[in-house]
Amino acid sequence: MRCEVVAVGTELLLGQIIDSNSAWIGERLAQAGIDSHFQTKVGDNLERIVVALGTALERSDAVICCGGLGPTQDDITRDAIARMLGVPLERDEAMVATIEAIFAGRNRPFPPFNARQADRPAGATFLPQTLGTAPGLRCPVGEGPGAKVLYAVPGVPDEMRDMVERAVIPDLQARSGTLATIRSRTLRAWGLAESALAELLGPRIEALDGDPQGPTIAFLASGIEGTKVRMTVKAPTDEVAVVALDAEEHLLRGILGDLVFGVDDQTMESVVGDLLRQRRWTLALAESMTGGLVSSRIVDTPEASSWFKGGVVAYASEVKFGVLGVQPGPVVSEECAVQMAEGARRLLDTDVGLSVTGVAGPDRQENQPVGTAWLGVALPSGAEAVHVRLPGNRLRIRQLATISLLDLLRRRLLALEV
Repeated sequence: MRCEVVAVGTELLLGQIIDSNSAWIGERLAQAGIDSHFQTKVGDNLERIVVALGTALERSDAVICCGGLGPTQDDITRDAIARMLGVPLERDEAMVATIEAIFAGRNRPFPPFNARQADRPAGATFLPQTLGTAPGLRCPVGEGPGAKVLYAVPGVPDEMRDMVERAVIPDLQARSGTLATIRSRTLRAWGLAESALAELLGPRIEALDGDPQGPTIAFLASGIEGTKVRMTVKAPTDEVAVVALDAEEHLLRGILGDLVFGVDDQTMESVVGDLLRQRRWTLALAESMTGGLVSSRIVDTPEASSWFKGGVVAYASEVKFGVLGVQPGPVVSEECAVQMAEGARRLLDTDVGLSVTGVAGPDRQENQPVGTAWLGVALPSGAEAVHVRLPGNRLRIRQLATISLLDLLRRRLLALEV
């Protein structure tokens, strides 16, 4: 069973409204084990809606059309469906009475225009509305074993979700004749480009290409957040899907090693926080080129107060010297980064100190090229600094320095556990 989503509304094409409805429907279809290969957005134009619906039905077994069921002149989804199916629109007087009763129950007059919501293409049945006034539609397309179906649901998110959950998904599952689920899990990696990760996982992906029952692997580049490696499986139950995902995750981690820093919604800072909490350690920061970006990411993490004490934004050299105890000398250097990390650890009485100093641009500093950074880490066992060269403009360099610093601490904490 393949089900396609068509979202109607010119405002979606203009970017005035983000199409969150299609994303939610796609997620819900996956949970129900219904394959969905296409999603389309189309404006409030009768001819273009007819083309979009016809194209969707040519390549899918079912279509969910979202939006355009209101009472106004630009709500033309019902008209487009009737045109596409080649049938007339019929007004259902019983549904008119139902909509009138909804208005009466709210102590509001019944606008005559709302009677349009009781129109349905000949042969279609209504999907009852429980939250608003616009009923949905279930429209059979064709007959016999190859028969298809088109659903029309409101564009108002709460109304759409209620109707899809209550009426559309159960009907699709009944039509498919099988119950299944599609589940995904995403490994988050940092330290290699997407192409390099794809090369590492190439043999595994080739092996899976020959296994129609096995998981699929896809890559999602996330900029300064690294690369996401998404595993997807289709299984008869959630339990079976979880077992398959667990096995695939174990295999991929064996290939990628500590390049993987998290799963699904985990962030670099939340993972670092978990590692520090496990040791009951606390962290202090000394930031120069990042100007507080590292601290900002950390305090966005729930329960960060249990492991993060605070930081010093030592942007000016005199702050490095006077507050953190850095010895006079070049400030874009290994020595400065080490002393900044040690100074933050000592000043705030923590187990771990982190520091970053470098050149974000636009000009060179201390004869160092733009993108030069030194990342310092001070642990109870000693301190060190790592040199990196970061690409991009001023903001991107600072963002990359931030996540690189957190990743350095993550790797050092993991190494302590061995």
